[in-house]
Amino acid sequence: MMRFDNYTHEAIELLKRLIETPSVSREEEEAADILEAFLSSKGMEAHRHGNNVWSICPDYDAERPTVLLNAHIDTVKPVAGWTHDPFTAEETEDGKIFGLGSNDDGGSVVSLLQVFRHLCRNKDMRSYNVIFLASCEEEVSGKNGIESILPLLPEIDLGVVGEPTEMQPATAEKGLMVIDVTAHGKAGHAARNEGDNAIYKVLDDIRWVSTYRFPKETELLGPVKTTVTIINAGTQHNVIPDKCTFTIDVRSNECYSNEELFEEISAHLKCEAKARSFRLNSSRIEHGHPFVQRCKELGLKPFGSPTLSDQALMRFPSVKIGPGSSTRSHTADEFIKAQEIDEAIKLYIKILEGLSIEKRA
Repeated sequence: MMRFDNYTHEAIELLKRLIETPSVSREEEEAADILEAFLSSKGMEAHRHGNNVWSICPDYDAERPTVLLNAHIDTVKPVAGWTHDPFTAEETEDGKIFGLGSNDDGGSVVSLLQVFRHLCRNKDMRSYNVIFLASCEEEVSGKNGIESILPLLPEIDLGVVGEPTEMQPATAEKGLMVIDVTAHGKAGHAARNEGDNAIYKVLDDIRWVSTYRFPKETELLGPVKTTVTIINAGTQHNVIPDKCTFTIDVRSNECYSNEELFEEISAHLKCEAKARSFRLNSSRIEHGHPFVQRCKELGLKPFGSPTLSDQALMRFPSVKIGPGSSTRSHTADEFIKAQEIDEAIKLYIKILEGLSIEKRA
């Protein structure tokens, strides 16, 4: 059996290769090539669809439950303010590994990949099937990402989603819905008392969005959060605008589906509202689930996450847990610590070895 320190060394070297291979969302082909080749070099059968790469432990048995280990290979574009080259993996003396995607989500990708290899090697330590999936387009919730792969996989009974949570289990996650609102008026000259100003038509709706509080709140995810984030109107200073649009960012808790929230919101708005999609719902796993119980036994503390992940597209129990910190994601000089990867590999294995789950009905 491979020693854990060898797992960690290999994981860090693989992470550095991924950092130095730009993989902005929808441009992940070369990063997928690296992971596909790595799996094959370790004797694992690699499957590929688009820029998604996955592998199934050879002892798969349809009669057993199946655990999916998932993390994403795409990154956001580098923001301004980097003092390091975002596409150079720079490891400092104190063990920090700088580079775009190091924390979100490269650390989870390489850690879960090594955990997958360990579980495949140690069949006697588990009573379930294991699948590893490195998905693409997570940062843009793209339809060519995990949503396109789940129908190709065997039925999943538990998803372990690697995201930077400081290895604490996020047992609930807020969903996302974007609503575009449009007001129609009538153009006219600003110097004369004519026209129907579309900007004025949206004011009451914006005020309602900013003040309304949905009644159902939870300890894990708190209230539903609605925020006006974009507004557009007008062409020049002396023309009454005949159209005004604004956008609402809706972060749902586990008490409401996106369809329910849209129905409530649109009923209160005077202007025309249209949801871009209902697909990114809130997710939750029961605290009595064996995976969560294992986490608690190891002193980990379940929490509710305000950030979105591929969990939103999973229709089976899932939990988000991974190395690194969410506060470093999408920031200049993003980094992860080598020690965090080492600890993540060991902790994942502690949770998963001997875990007993049942097939979903």
